[in-house]
Amino acid sequence: MKMHLKTVVVLASGVAAAVLIAGAMSLSVSGTANATPAYAGATGKACGYCHVNAAGGGKLKPAGEKFKANGHKM
Repeated sequence: MKMHLKTVVVLASGVAAAVLIAGAMSLSVSGTANATPAYAGATGKACGYCHVNAAGGGKLKPAGEKFKANGHKM
């Protein structure tokens, strides 16, 4: 199958545009994490007090769920 150069350029431009749009959408749709080391500093508790991962972030323990439901207050 023979393709003209103009057709190839148009198809390549369309694919590139679709990839850029998808990338931009994925960045705009992503949410940011609310957990910060500042919570640990403000509460005097280690990150592992609220989080399953002792380093913080990710799944919450029951204490973390309670802290979140209480408006991030102890």
